Amino acid sequence: MGGKQVKDMMVVGFALFAMFFGAGNLIFPPYLGVLTGPQWWISFSGFVFADVGLALLGVIALIKYNGNAEAMLSRCGKKLGILMGTVIVICIGPLVAIPRTAASTYEIGILPTIGPGFNPILFSIIFFAITLALSIRPSKVVDIVGQYLTPALLVALAVLIIKGIITPLGDIRPDSLIDATFAEGITQGYQTMDALAAIIFSSVIILSVVDKGYTEEKQKFKMTIGSGIVAAIGLFLVYGGLAYLGATVSKQYGADIAQTDLVVKITGALLGNGGKVLLGLIVALACLTTAIGLASAAGQYFDDLTKGKLKYEYVVIFICVFSAVVSNFGVSTIINFASPILSIVYPAAVTMIILSLFTESIKNDNVFKFATYMALLISVLTLANVPFVNSLPFAPLGFNWVVPVVIAGIIGFFVPDKSAKIDSKVITK
Repeated sequence: MGGKQVKDMMVVGFALFAMFFGAGNLIFPPYLGVLTGPQWWISFSGFVFADVGLALLGVIALIKYNGNAEAMLSRCGKKLGILMGTVIVICIGPLVAIPRTAASTYEIGILPTIGPGFNPILFSIIFFAITLALSIRPSKVVDIVGQYLTPALLVALAVLIIKGIITPLGDIRPDSLIDATFAEGITQGYQTMDALAAIIFSSVIILSVVDKGYTEEKQKFKMTIGSGIVAAIGLFLVYGGLAYLGATVSKQYGADIAQTDLVVKITGALLGNGGKVLLGLIVALACLTTAIGLASAAGQYFDDLTKGKLKYEYVVIFICVFSAVVSNFGVSTIINFASPILSIVYPAAVTMIILSLFTESIKNDNVFKFATYMALLISVLTLANVPFVNSLPFAPLGFNWVVPVVIAGIIGFFVPDKSAKIDSKVITK
């Protein structure tokens, strides 16, 4: 592999890291450390699996469809595919994830340093004006994020984590506050929505790879996989460091501390008043890069879905304006609103990702259809707190949908579907 390829892979990988590393990725790992104390590494493992692992699988799955999320989702049926894709994009876009980036930046970065005197409405306007300016040209998004913003973000995170490792803030609590530490890590990993984001981000990443001259299918596959691994390694190291920082203050704080407040307190204790400024920089960079990536990916999705009727530029403008309004409801309100929606969508999305890894081998679309519908059914029943779903295998881990989905997929395999066709965009390597 030549020097240019390595450099391009690092740039794209850094950009992918920054797109994934948003508000939730910063606040969830330290809280896991507080909750699980000496078992922080177990909860961290669950978090990495549900976040980094599923996100990387999502990127790999989308490569097989040349980054076309619509093509992948359509295998569970055209109408359901469009519905799922739209719900996913809206969740990781203007309804939840994008406004959460601005709200988190204000609550963690602005309030502790500047104070409430900085009007939140004015801040949201400034935040999304920058987001719009940097995401309006999709082919330039990855270069801007990967070459400039991510290195600054990594340096700021490294200062915080290394300081916390060299001079720990305290001893780790001797016992965990919860029993199901791995399951808690998985639950927190879901909240980052990175597996959902991977379905949409892939189009931006592949577009950037092609823009750099890697047009052959094998080249695109190699570059995208390599970039995904670069991002995964970065996320793994940062999550581990943040979870450990949380564990070092597990004697001082309990489960009742707010996640955003915990991050502020850890940073202040490690770096003093200057730490608050550094934290503001970390949060601003993390959230801004994620907002840029999400806005660009959502704009690209709706442009492709409508075959250009909803132009990319207009969609991005609408997303930024709408997100600016929603962001003023605050982080807690946004998270609470998103929770039930994610609990329904996530299992179905993960099901599609896993099946799509074997898309060339699964000729019958009924496998996708039956499995996805079953995932949605179990998720709805779980949300409705129907008793029997809590007795299903792997329910304590939050995976009560897995066995029913496998059974449904097997049944679908034996149900003929003469119209089943693998989309022409699927890559054959």
